[in-house]
Amino acid sequence: MKNLFLLAFAALALSSCTQNSMVKNFGGTSQIEIPADRQFVLATWKDDELWITTKKRTAVDTVKSEYSFSEKSSFGVLEGTYIIIEK
Repeated sequence: MKNLFLLAFAALALSSCTQNSMVKNFGGTSQIEIPADRQFVLATWKDDELWITTKKRTAVDTVKSEYSFSEKSSFGVLEGTYIIIEK
C-alpha cells in the first residue's frame, strides 16, 4: 500500500510539472524551434521560466544554426538541456 501511494504521488508530481520545470529540475532534453524570420540571441532562466531573446533576421544573417543551452550541475546528475534550432 505504501509503494502504491508513493507511485501515485510521484506520477502526480511529474504530471503537474511544465516541460520547462521538468528539464530544469529533473534533467532531460527538450527542443525549441525559432521561426525562420528570427535569429536566436540569448536564453536564460527566471525561476522555472525560460526566456529567449531573438532578433529579426536580416539578409546578412542567412546562416541558420543549432544551439545547446545546458546545465552543468555540481554532482553531474539531473542535468537539463534545451536544443534551440533556427528554422
